[in-house]
Amino acid sequence: MTETAVESTADVIVVGAGPAGSTTAYWLAQAGLDVLLLEKTEFPREKVCGDGLTPRAVKQLVDMGIDVSAEGWLRNKGLRIIGGGVRLELDWPDLASFPDYGLVRKRADFDELLARQAQKAGARLYENCNVSGPVQDRTGRITGVTAKLGPDKREVEFHAPLVVAADGNSTRLSLAMGLHRLESRPMGVAYRTYFTSPRHDDDYLESWLELWDTRGGQKKLLPGYGWIFGMGDGTSNVGLGILNSSPAFGDLNWREVLKSWCAGMPEEWGYTPENMTEPIRGAALPMAFNRQPHYTRGLLLVGDAGGMVNPFNGEGIAYAMESGQLAAGVIVQAMARITPEGRERALARYPQLLKDTYGGYYTLGRAFVKLIGNDRVMRIAAERGLTHPVLMKFVLKLLANLTDPSGGDAADRIINGLAKVAPRA
Repeated sequence: MTETAVESTADVIVVGAGPAGSTTAYWLAQAGLDVLLLEKTEFPREKVCGDGLTPRAVKQLVDMGIDVSAEGWLRNKGLRIIGGGVRLELDWPDLASFPDYGLVRKRADFDELLARQAQKAGARLYENCNVSGPVQDRTGRITGVTAKLGPDKREVEFHAPLVVAADGNSTRLSLAMGLHRLESRPMGVAYRTYFTSPRHDDDYLESWLELWDTRGGQKKLLPGYGWIFGMGDGTSNVGLGILNSSPAFGDLNWREVLKSWCAGMPEEWGYTPENMTEPIRGAALPMAFNRQPHYTRGLLLVGDAGGMVNPFNGEGIAYAMESGQLAAGVIVQAMARITPEGRERALARYPQLLKDTYGGYYTLGRAFVKLIGNDRVMRIAAERGLTHPVLMKFVLKLLANLTDPSGGDAADRIINGLAKVAPRA
C-alpha cells in the first residue's frame, strides 16, 4: 500500500521506482536503512521496452526473492537470430554464474512487482510524487529533494543525507546537479508495439539483424536490430533498436521503419495494423556510462540515469538492477562509518566499482558501435558471421555479457581477458 501521510526524512531517498530504483531501495531496506522510494507516476504504468529479460536479469530477480516460476512469467531458452538468409537458434550458455534461461514479462506490471518487493522489504513508497529538484546546502551537496505529491500536486520536501537518482534517461535530478550527458558516448533509440499473434508463446527471443534504409533508391543496412518477443498472453512485442553511429540516425522516421519491417512479415503471424493492440512508442537508450560521475556531493546515479545500457545489445534492465545492488552495498558500508570523511571515502568508491565491473566491457562495446555504424562492416558481419554457429555462440556470450568470471570455457576466457585489458573509462 502506498504511503499517504508524508514522513519527510529518511536515511536515503531513491528517486524513481523503475528497475534501478526499486532494486536499490530493496537492498537498502533489507540492510535495515530507512528508505524513501519516490515514483512520479502511479502503478501500474507503461514503459517502452522489449520486455525480454536475459539470464543476467533473471539472476537479479532470484536474488531479490521473486518467484519467477509463478504465473505471468514466460521462460525462453535462448536467442533466435535471423539475417543473411540464415535462421540460427542459440541457447543461453550453461554457466555457474547465471541461470540458463531468460524471461519475458510486460513492463506494465514488471516494474510494479519490483516496487512492491522493495515495499515488502521496508522501503516507503510514494506514488504520484514528481520530484522537481534537489535541496542543497551551502556547499552544493544534496540534502533532499522537492516534489509535487498526489493529484493536487502538493509541494513537499524530503530530506536525507544521500539521494539516489534512478529517474531514467532524462534524469532531471542529475541535470539540476550539473551532471550532463557525454556526447561522445553512444546513444540508441527503441520503438515498439504489440500485436495479437499466434507466435505469442515462442520459447526463443527473436532478433532480426537486417533493417534497411531504402531512401534514394539505395539499400543500406542500419546499425541495429529488430526483435519479436512472444509475451505468452496472446500478443507479441515487436520493435527495433537503432544506434546513433549511423548517418541515418536523426533522419529516418523510425515508426515508419518499424511499420515497413512488419509489413514484410508473413501475414499469418498477425503483425498487421488491425492486430496492433497499442500505439508505437519510442524511448532513448543511454549507453556505456554516458553520464558521469556516478557519485558526487551526496548523489549516486543508477541505471539509465548513469547511462548503464549495454552498447552491444541495448539491454538495460539487468544493468539497472545490478547497479542498484552495487550502489546499495556501497551506501550500507558508508552509513556504517563513524566520521563524515570515512563515509565520503566509502561513497567515492562507487564510480570505481562500476568501472571495475563494466568499464572494460563497455569500452569494447563503444568500439563495436563504431564498427557496425559502417554499412559495409555491418553487411559482412550479418552475411558471413551467421553461417558459423561456433562463432555465433561466442558472439552471443559477448553481446549478452554472459560469461563465468573465473574458469569457464575458452570463449569466457577470451571475453574476460579483452574486458580486463580494455581501458575502464
